[in-house]
Amino acid sequence: MEHPPEPTAARWATLPTWLLTQTGNHAHRLVSEGFAAVDARGYHYRLLATLDEFGPASQATLGRRSGIHVSDMVATINELADHTLVERTPDPTDRRRNIISLTTAGKRRLRRLEKQLAHSQEELLDPLSPGERRQLTGLLAKLLDHHNRKTDTTEPSHQRSDHVGAQTERRDTPH
Repeated sequence: MEHPPEPTAARWATLPTWLLTQTGNHAHRLVSEGFAAVDARGYHYRLLATLDEFGPASQATLGRRSGIHVSDMVATINELADHTLVERTPDPTDRRRNIISLTTAGKRRLRRLEKQLAHSQEELLDPLSPGERRQLTGLLAKLLDHHNRKTDTTEPSHQRSDHVGAQTERRDTPH
């Protein structure tokens, strides 16, 4: 028999940092579970979306654009290449590196992942009206842009390649 959750201490239960963290945990779970249901990971979506928006690029460039850490990039590319969703070709200007391109199958896969991601977003934001969703998204983007400018870590969220905001940390979801 499961035990009911213990109550959260009122002293922090209404703090914005607590609320953001707890909601972020739910968002991460929903997106991860949604991608897992279609045999994918957040990194797959981020890499495919980056290629779709910016076109073929080197692994290093893709890492910077997608926010995927260099140590995870090769494994992600290998997984996608094994399913013919991306292809590697030698860089004609520098044979020591590869250029990664999106295949037709990769574009189809991206569309399927976008549908799954939209479902996860819908599930997360279910209790909010369309206006509240726009307001929440705007406020979160404003906070993120402010703190990114203060730390100079990433580009403003309105310039990002995916509508959910790529993170530069090593977290395998687009959130």
